[in-house]
Amino acid sequence: MSENGMQKINEVIRRIRPMDPELDRRVQARLDSQTLPLGSLGRIQSLGKQVALIQGKERPDVRNKKVFTFAGDHGVVEEGVSAYPKEVTLEMVRNFVRGGAGINVLARHAGAEVVVVDMGVDGDLLELAGIEHQKVARGTRNFTRGPAMTREQAVSAINIGISLAEKYGDQTDLIGTGDMGIGNTTPSSAIAAVFTDRPVAQVTGRGTGIGDEALRRKIRVIEKAMDVNRPDPSDPVDVLHKLGGFEIAGITGLILGAAARRIPVVIDGLISTAGALIAYTLAPQVAPYMIAAHRSVEIGHQVMLDRMGLQPLLDLNLRLGEGTGAALGFLIVEAGVKVLNEVSTFSEAGVSEKS
Repeated sequence: MSENGMQKINEVIRRIRPMDPELDRRVQARLDSQTLPLGSLGRIQSLGKQVALIQGKERPDVRNKKVFTFAGDHGVVEEGVSAYPKEVTLEMVRNFVRGGAGINVLARHAGAEVVVVDMGVDGDLLELAGIEHQKVARGTRNFTRGPAMTREQAVSAINIGISLAEKYGDQTDLIGTGDMGIGNTTPSSAIAAVFTDRPVAQVTGRGTGIGDEALRRKIRVIEKAMDVNRPDPSDPVDVLHKLGGFEIAGITGLILGAAARRIPVVIDGLISTAGALIAYTLAPQVAPYMIAAHRSVEIGHQVMLDRMGLQPLLDLNLRLGEGTGAALGFLIVEAGVKVLNEVSTFSEAGVSEKS
């Protein structure tokens, strides 16, 4: 089962192609000839080019935007690492469906659809219409006592993310990643520590707003989990199954699947970036397909972005997750595409160029 699943993942990775240098030249030539001082819109212009190169066309399109909010519970919550009880995961998924959460509001603002995915919520959601029912298990196990999930479950969860990219890819121009899972900054910080080789205390923040004593406990919990599980940083799936979460694995697969289908992915905060870092470690060629929406106040976030060479678009003291940062990022990415497509060149406008 795991071998077949890994074969599918590796097939998708092989389909992630480098950017076309000739297309790069043509798009840059258009940007350089627009009725603007050279490079005067900075990253807005480079974002437009990035989307063009990902989509493989000189005039890219971002009309159809979707944020995928993956939900899962975490056994480590019983160690007292969160300010909220785990029941909030289930309750928030219901809130997403009603349209009353932060991600619903900001996605509407960005003209995007929210796709809610039950990857591992500890509760029955089958009566809820309008969500993706993809539950691998009712939450991960407490990773201070052994692996968070089996290797087979980790591979299966990655493949679910890939399958969602395939299911929605034909009608989606821009994908955003999001998460919901009480306790999930704990596995995300653990993943950051493993792949960046930083002490746990340097990549672990307050999550939902825990106090000093709970933060110290959270750091000890992650250190214990790493000692108990001995994750192998050269094997991303090993790290994922020992320390991760089902929603993190789903994000990993979604990113790989989107890149294979040449769809840009706007990455949200800490949890999404943990999933992105696993995708990047499996397939470094995925990096140009990712756009970091923002820098979270969680201290491990920038460290992971640096590891992948990603520069965040926004710094707004966000720490909600859900895909909220990605929805805001959509607005800037779309601005870049509109500048590329709609600003006239000097010749088109009949404007004299710089002498």
